[in-house]
Amino acid sequence: MDLGFQKACAELKRIREEGVRDSERVVDLWCDCVSRYTNRLGDEKWALYEQVFISALDCGRLEAADACLVQLSRQFPNSQRIRRYEAMRLEAEDNLDAATEIYKKMSETDKLDSLSRKRLVAVLKARGRSVEAIKELTSYLKDFCTDFEAWLELSELYLNECDYKKAAFCMEELILSNPHHHLYHQRYAEIKYTEGTTESMELAKSYFAQAVRLNPNNMRALFGLLLAAGNCASSTNKSSTSASRRESARLAQWRLLRLPSGIELLDRKLLNLLLLTVVIVVTLLAVM
Repeated sequence: MDLGFQKACAELKRIREEGVRDSERVVDLWCDCVSRYTNRLGDEKWALYEQVFISALDCGRLEAADACLVQLSRQFPNSQRIRRYEAMRLEAEDNLDAATEIYKKMSETDKLDSLSRKRLVAVLKARGRSVEAIKELTSYLKDFCTDFEAWLELSELYLNECDYKKAAFCMEELILSNPHHHLYHQRYAEIKYTEGTTESMELAKSYFAQAVRLNPNNMRALFGLLLAAGNCASSTNKSSTSASRRESARLAQWRLLRLPSGIELLDRKLLNLLLLTVVIVVTLLAVM
């Protein structure tokens, strides 16, 4: 029993320190090997209570979560952290109205409580209140402007509202912060592609190309480049010159000739799309 208890504690500590998401395993270890011997844990038990509480919420084992929350509330009755856990417990039982009120009060009390403010955004989004979520997240980013995940989330919220210009602005901020991240370039290009104008399509082509340059194995960016180049090549807009259309067609053909070996793993629909793109490019080159 001692050996099992020690091994369980060691594994729980490893999971906690490495940030591994293995909620079922955490709760199983706790219930089977550790929960009956908390008097032997010393001060470490409070970290374990927190770990098990969050894991239990994650996998829907609310009885274990409640047992941990009771112990934490008794030990830290006036803690803002425990107040946030109480709101998370309300979220787990789908009581989003009560959780929202708690998060709002905590955010008003402490503007630097980033976790509570982000939980508030998450709850507002879950309730379908996107406009309020955007307002809260915009306010949050004024205080935590280097939170890259928040910029990504704000971009997604704007996309849900079909506000492509503001969604693109969020991605521009991320590209400025990390210009070598190929997924940022890809996402910005996708937004510009969705806008559909001649100017935005040229931008989409450029940023898809940069994403492929940064990561040649990024198949999504590669096919985005093919589609954007094909659209630019077939554009009849007066602002699009024959030289730029010819360049786009040649760019598409050049990328088609340099597809990575992983293309054979793609599904049939994607291959059909590729063949269609080849036909378009060849036709365009023939008439230019």
